[in-house]
Amino acid sequence: MSSPLHIEMFPAMKSLIEKIKEKQEPIHQWLESYEGSKELPLYSSVDIRNAGFKMAVVDTNIFPAGFNNLCEHGIEDAIGYLRDAIVKRVKGCKKILIIAEEHTRNTWYLENIRILQHITEKAGFEVKVATFLTVQPSFCENTKFVELETATGKPVRIYCFNRILEDYDAGREKFCLIILNNDLTNGIPDILKNAKEPIYPSIAAGWHSRLKSHHFAHTNDLIKEFAQIIDVDPWFFSCQFNVVDEININLEKDQSQLADVAQDLFKEIQTKYKEHQIKEKPYIFIKGDSGTYGMSVIPVEDPKDILSLNRKKRNNLSKGKSSQDIHRYLLQEGVPTIYNTGQEISEAVIYQIENNLVGGFYRTHSAKTDRENLNSKGMGFKKMCPHSSHYGDCGVHHDVNVFDLYRILARIAGIAAHREIVQLESQAHL
Repeated sequence: MSSPLHIEMFPAMKSLIEKIKEKQEPIHQWLESYEGSKELPLYSSVDIRNAGFKMAVVDTNIFPAGFNNLCEHGIEDAIGYLRDAIVKRVKGCKKILIIAEEHTRNTWYLENIRILQHITEKAGFEVKVATFLTVQPSFCENTKFVELETATGKPVRIYCFNRILEDYDAGREKFCLIILNNDLTNGIPDILKNAKEPIYPSIAAGWHSRLKSHHFAHTNDLIKEFAQIIDVDPWFFSCQFNVVDEININLEKDQSQLADVAQDLFKEIQTKYKEHQIKEKPYIFIKGDSGTYGMSVIPVEDPKDILSLNRKKRNNLSKGKSSQDIHRYLLQEGVPTIYNTGQEISEAVIYQIENNLVGGFYRTHSAKTDRENLNSKGMGFKKMCPHSSHYGDCGVHHDVNVFDLYRILARIAGIAAHREIVQLESQAHL
C-alpha cells in the first residue's frame, strides 16, 4: 500500500518547474550530449533535498548500499539496465564477482547484497559474492564461505576473498568482471590493484581518494549550464560550499578557523536569501570531505556554535567509517526539506544504473527536524516507484513534475561523478 507524501510547494518552485517544462527538449539534448559517449558510473545513488524555494543534490554515492529499498518495478528495470551496462563493458561476460563491505553483521546491508546479486543473476550472469574479512581473518582458515541470514530472513552466501583468489590462481575459478559494493575507505588492497579483470566502479574512486568537494565542484559547473538553459540563478539547484583542510576539531584555534570560514559562507547564503526574498534562516552542514553512511555530519545554525561543540559532536566529526581520522571538512549550505511521509520528515534518494532511473526511496526519520541529517541511526525508508502507473501497489505517491526534476538533478550528479572518476584515474595512472 502506498504512503502519502505531504509537501507545501512554494510559488518559487512552481515557477522553476514551469520553466523546466517549457525547455524539456533542450534540457534532455544537453544531458544526452554528456551521457551518450561516456562510460557513466555503473551505479549511483543521489540524495536530493527540496526546500520549496530551491532543490539540490546534497550527496552522491557511487557504491550504493540500498538496493533492498527499491520497489519491485525498479528492480525489474535494473535487470535490463545492468545487463546492458555489463555487456557494453565486457562482451561475452558470463561470470561476475561482487565484492561486498565487511560489515556482515548488518543484516540490512546483507539484504542489499542479496538484491544486487539477484539483479545481476536475473540479468543473465553467474554471480559469487565475496568480502575481504580482514576483521575476522581466522574465519577463512577452515571454510570458503559462510551462509548468512539477511534482515528479511533470506539466505546469502558470502565467500572469503582470499579463498576465491586461491581457486582463481589454481585455475578453478574464473571471472570476467568485478562489481565493487565496497567503498575502499581503507585504501585499495594489492590483490585488487593487480587484478586482471575490469573492476566497476573504479578502484580509484573509493573514499580513500574521493572528495565530496570535488564532486560538488563538478556538479555546480554543470548546474550553471543547466540554469543557463532555463534562464534562472543556478543557486536554485545547487549548494554553496567551502573546504577547510588540516583541522583538528578538538583544538580551539582550529575550531576558530572553521568558524571564520563558516561565517563567510553564512554571509554568502544570506546574500542569496535576501536576493530571492527567502525568509528562512540560513544554516550549514559540516561534513568530513570524504566518507559515507552519513557519518561525520552535523548541522550548524550559527558559526559561533562551532566554538562550543560538545564532546559528542566533536567525536562525531573527528572519526569516519572504520574509525578513520578526519582532518578535512566540507562546509555546505544546508537545504531544509519540506517533505513529510506520514508523520516523518523525509528526503528523496534516487537510484541509477548508468544514469538510467531504477527508482529510489524517501529516507525518513521520526526523531529529526527538517534541517538535520536524516542519514543517521533510526532512519526509515519508503519505496519510490519509477512508474507513475504503479503508485497504488508500490511506493510513495509523488508529484510527477517534481519527480522529473529529481531525474534531471540525479543525471547531472551522475555526469559529475563520471568527471570525478576520470580525474581520479588519471591521478592514479590507472
